[in-house]
Amino acid sequence: MQEDFFRCKQCGYCCHGETTVSLTQNDVERLVDYLRLPLEEVTRKYLRITDNVIQMQTVDGHCIFFRDGCTVHPGKPWRCREWPLHPSIMKDTSNFEAIKKSCPGITRDHSYDEFRDKLADFLGRVTYDK
Repeated sequence: MQEDFFRCKQCGYCCHGETTVSLTQNDVERLVDYLRLPLEEVTRKYLRITDNVIQMQTVDGHCIFFRDGCTVHPGKPWRCREWPLHPSIMKDTSNFEAIKKSCPGITRDHSYDEFRDKLADFLGRVTYDK
């Protein structure tokens, strides 16, 4: 169970930066449905399209949907949904330690091996709507 080792605190650390995650078509559709706005309006107001890459716009160094937390949490993209529970965290203890320091949602009382075992089990069972 994911809550055994991670529970999102919606702190927004992962929402900060000059770029955001790339969106899939399903991500865009999920945003449109959640916002209950036409695709054209969502695209104009909230998205940045460069060549074939679709991203959410950034404002003042953070995702446009971040204001004291994620304002589209139920409709957020799959890459946001999976962070920090990404397979790359399992490849290296230093990745785990760096993410653990920056993400208050990671349970602090697990060793790297315990966390990795729980995450491997979780990733083996979960499917993301990409």
